[in-house]
Amino acid sequence: MDEFVRKPKQPIAEDSPNKVQQVSTPASSAVYEPQSKKTKFSFKIPTPKTKRQWILTVVTILALLSLAGFAIYWFIFRNTSTPPVVVQQQPQQPIETGPVPIYSVTSGRETDATTNSRPVYAVQIENSPEARPQSGLINADIVSEAIAEGGITRFNAIYHDNIPANLGPIRSLRPYYINWFRPYDAAIVHAGGSGEALSDIKTLGLKDIDHGNSSGVFRRVSNRYAPHNLYSTGQQILDLMTQRGYKSDVSSSLPRKKAEPSQTPSAKNISLNISRALYNANFTYDPTSNTYLRAQGGAAHVDADTKQQIAPNVVVVPVMGRRTHPDRVHTVYDSIGSGKVYVFQDGAVIEGTWTKPSREAQWELKDTSGNVIKLNPGQTWFTMIESADRVSFTP
Repeated sequence: MDEFVRKPKQPIAEDSPNKVQQVSTPASSAVYEPQSKKTKFSFKIPTPKTKRQWILTVVTILALLSLAGFAIYWFIFRNTSTPPVVVQQQPQQPIETGPVPIYSVTSGRETDATTNSRPVYAVQIENSPEARPQSGLINADIVSEAIAEGGITRFNAIYHDNIPANLGPIRSLRPYYINWFRPYDAAIVHAGGSGEALSDIKTLGLKDIDHGNSSGVFRRVSNRYAPHNLYSTGQQILDLMTQRGYKSDVSSSLPRKKAEPSQTPSAKNISLNISRALYNANFTYDPTSNTYLRAQGGAAHVDADTKQQIAPNVVVVPVMGRRTHPDRVHTVYDSIGSGKVYVFQDGAVIEGTWTKPSREAQWELKDTSGNVIKLNPGQTWFTMIESADRVSFTP
């Protein structure tokens, strides 16, 4: 039992080498001393020590070299030595859209290239009682109606789409009619004219087909007396234009649209007080044909050859000043400028403004909101009126 008795520890002498000096340091006064040098990362390839390790190292290096060589060949040498693979695309089947439609430079009707290449010409056609009924007005693309003198109206008829078999009676020219056919670069067919008009033909260099210098294309009919019996044909005029090398460079045409007849027509009866009863005109809307049947002097206005009533697709009524020429015989119209206009089509009326800044310029027709008024294709009939109170219409 004595060996289990704990013996008391022997005190260690103060100067003993086994004495560990105890230093009491408060926790709050502990100081962290960082390492004096930061350990740097370094990559070292381990040196093989055994034969097995040497074999694995050699195999790995060879594999890496083979992979690198393959990559260099594939991405560099192969692309320069081997032509690129061209993917053959299937040709697209053309979309069949049909022929592009061609529209007449005068009437806006759909036509063909041969017809549209014809030169344009304008004919002065008389409207005195002795000249009625006329021939060929029904075939015109554009007709401009105005007073020549003494309240007697006369027509300037522009032709392009059709070749009328008969044209007349043909009469003299006035200068304001030039302003209306000039935008179409048309030849003018006439029998003389006022001194001012004849001077304008030379000054402007117009293509002139006058009875005096082109008598071969004119003839006198026996069923009427002179000067109301001078006629020609569309084919004779076209042949003469070909002989003379006359062509037409139409710089601008009237804007056209698709016809859209109104379901509730608001302007079916139109009355135009041009000068006096014998020359005043009326137009009655025909919803079946979407045209306006023309009458003058209280009678239907018919064609002498076909006996059919003239029926334009559009009726345009520009309001413009009119006065007597200083010679006290001829008429003067303020045809260059602007004014009020009425456009009748599709059984309705559009009120607006007409503008014509120059003789060569085309009519500019706009509604009261400033929008361009587009016209139905077909015959367009212009009647000049000197004041708005001379125009009336009813549903």
